[in-house]
Amino acid sequence: MQALMLKQHGNVDQFELQDIPMPEIKRGYVLIKVAATSVNQVDIKIRNGLPISPALPGPIGCDAAGTITKIGEGVTGFEVGDAVYGCVAGVKGMGGALAEYVLADAQLIAKKPVNLSMREAAAMPLVAITAWEAIERAHVKKGEAVLVHGGMGGVGHIAAQLAVQRGARVFVTVSRHRDDALLRSFGIDGIIDAGKESVEDYVEKYTEGRGFDVVIDTVGGENLDRSLQAAGLNGRVSAIAARSTHDLSPMHAKALTLNVIFMLIPMLHDKNREQHGEILARIARLVEAGGLKPIVDQTEFTLQTAPQAHSHLESGQAHGKVVISVSSDANL
Repeated sequence: MQALMLKQHGNVDQFELQDIPMPEIKRGYVLIKVAATSVNQVDIKIRNGLPISPALPGPIGCDAAGTITKIGEGVTGFEVGDAVYGCVAGVKGMGGALAEYVLADAQLIAKKPVNLSMREAAAMPLVAITAWEAIERAHVKKGEAVLVHGGMGGVGHIAAQLAVQRGARVFVTVSRHRDDALLRSFGIDGIIDAGKESVEDYVEKYTEGRGFDVVIDTVGGENLDRSLQAAGLNGRVSAIAARSTHDLSPMHAKALTLNVIFMLIPMLHDKNREQHGEILARIARLVEAGGLKPIVDQTEFTLQTAPQAHSHLESGQAHGKVVISVSSDANL
């Protein structure tokens, strides 16, 4: 099979398309013919040397949507020919999804939403699981004021929709790319221009100065300080990027709860992997019911041009998730 091999950590010049042996099926796993995969920020970090990488040289890439071609012993609930999706690879101890086939732990996958194409489905697993955990651990409730930083981002646009599904009043910050009509169609109550409006201004405007019940921070860095500032008394903050140093005085002053989300833990430590499959099955039901929709960047990439997909995401010009079509089934 063909795979886009990362020869060593570094820039996109380290990618090379090669023929490699097909993965061998094993107990508890399925072999997936990859129709499409997507590029996540963590994929770029792994390419650059984040120490959770698969063995190199080898393919990277976490998300995949495709068709099951082989099933290992002990796997139940799936059949050859099933269209599935999942965050199944791309980290230490696993292969990568930038290949024509990927070996996947059956606990990490679910059947693809019937109303999404393979491309759309491939855009969802990592960001949808991350968003689900951020909303779940923040215990978002009906009627609460929820702020999502990065509402047009990969995790942010899913988290915002999940909060709407829980009956919350949802507000999002946006920066370079925004599509107000699309966000309004998701049921978003307020759209905040992060470059123009101060935290004090939008806290006053949308919460009468009380602060938000829940803040979902998908940006990280100094934005986590803004998240702590925007939260109200006894508020809950979920952060997906917390590898930074912060003054926690605002947390003490307002008795805040901080949840750090790192959805790759089950994959890296082989712990509670079945939760990912369960979350994706619930996500699929939401999608099929019309309550959740991925935003997919319209630029087309193939396995041959996948290095350019990495560059496109890094450029900051992507509008939604960057997806790579691996086979002719990508648009099915």
